[in-house]
Amino acid sequence: MSTLTIGLLREGKTPPDKRVSLTPKKCIEAQDQFPGLTIRVQQSEIRAFTDQEYREAGLEVRPSVADCDVLMGVKEVPVADLLPNKTYFFFSHTIKKQPANRELLRQVLARNITLVDYELLTDEQGGRIVAFGRWAGIVGAYNGLLTYGRKHDLFQLKPAYECVDMEDMQEEFFKVKKLPAIKMVVTGTGRVAQGAVEVLELMGIRRVSVYDYLYLDFNEPVYTQLRSSDYNRRRDGRVWDTPDFHRNPQEYVGTFHNFLPVTDLLIACAYWHPQAPRLFAEEDTRHPGFRINTIADVTCDINGSVPTTHRSTTIQEPAYDYNPTTGELAPAYSAPKNLTVMAVDNLPCELPRNASRDFARQLIAKVLPHLLAEGGPDEVIERATIARAGQLLPRYQYLADYVAD
Repeated sequence: MSTLTIGLLREGKTPPDKRVSLTPKKCIEAQDQFPGLTIRVQQSEIRAFTDQEYREAGLEVRPSVADCDVLMGVKEVPVADLLPNKTYFFFSHTIKKQPANRELLRQVLARNITLVDYELLTDEQGGRIVAFGRWAGIVGAYNGLLTYGRKHDLFQLKPAYECVDMEDMQEEFFKVKKLPAIKMVVTGTGRVAQGAVEVLELMGIRRVSVYDYLYLDFNEPVYTQLRSSDYNRRRDGRVWDTPDFHRNPQEYVGTFHNFLPVTDLLIACAYWHPQAPRLFAEEDTRHPGFRINTIADVTCDINGSVPTTHRSTTIQEPAYDYNPTTGELAPAYSAPKNLTVMAVDNLPCELPRNASRDFARQLIAKVLPHLLAEGGPDEVIERATIARAGQLLPRYQYLADYVAD
C-alpha cells in the first residue's frame, strides 16, 4: 500500500460552500482502511463539520495543508490559492469549456499542477463513481414543493438550508398533506431523479404509470417518472434506441407536449445535451393548454431543456417568476398567471452534512483504492486527470483552444 498524505482544503469560492470531501468519521475510517494514508485538515470557519469535530476525531487541523501530497476540495480552487507542482482533486467545471473557469485551467497548466476532476472519475463502462447528484434531486424536489406551496398559499416549508440535516427536513413533510390533487412529473432516471423520487415517496405522494398519468384523473396528488423514451421519439419513426439517443440526440424530436396539458409541477432532473430536444418552447407557455405553473429545474441548464430557465437562482432566493405573455422575468410569486421557476444551481449545499457523508462514502469505496494502488494511481485516476506537468493529457487535448492565449 502506498504512503500518502491528503490535505482537506478550506473552500474558497464565493458564495461559500459548506461541503467537504471527507467528514471527520470518514477520515478515520479511511486511515484505518488504508494504513499508509494520513489525512490533515485545513482550518475553516464555514465548513458544515467544524474544526473541533475533526480534532475530536483525532485529526490534525492546521492553517495550511500545503505540504500534503494530494489536496482535496469540492468546488473550484480560487486561482490565487493554487499551489505550484501540487496534485489537486476538485470539481473544476472546465471540461465543457466553461468561460468562468478558463483562467483556472490556464493557471493549472502554468503552475505545473496535476488536476484530477471528480466529475471524470468513472468505471470501465463510463459511469461516474462519485457525485452529489442524489442530494441535488432530494433538495430539488423539496424546493419544488416548497415553491408550489408558497405560490398557491398552501403551506410554508422551512427552507432546506435552515434544516440541520435530512432528518430535520423530513419533519416538514407532514405539511405537504395540504396539497390538492395535482400532477407532478419527474424527468430522468439517474442519481438526480432518484433523489427526487426518494423525497416524493417519503412525503407519501402516490406514484402512477405514465399512461395513467396522461389519461386518468385522481383525487389525490400523484407523480410519474419519465425515461427519455417517454418524451422523445426518433424522427424517422424507427424503434427507440437509448444508446443511439445519447450518441445522436439530433435525430430525435420531443414529445413532452403530451404532458403539458396535464402537469402542474415539473421537476426536471434529466441530463440534457444541447442537440437534444427541449421539453417545450417559450411559445408553448402562451397556449391555453399549458398547465404547468411551477418548475423545479434541478438540472439548471441556462436556456437549456427548460427554456424558461433564463438564469440560476440562489439558496436564499430560490425562485423567480416568468411572465408567459411578455417573456420577462419578475420576482417570485408576483402574479398568479406567472410561471414560477426554482433554479438553484448548487442544491446539495443546502444539506451539506448529508451530502458530504454520502460523497465521502463513495470516495472511500470507489476512489481511494485506485489512488493508493500498489505502484501508484491506476487507470481510474489517470482517466480523470486533465493536466499534468504543464500539459493537457491526450484525452483532454480538445481543451487546447480553450486555454490558448
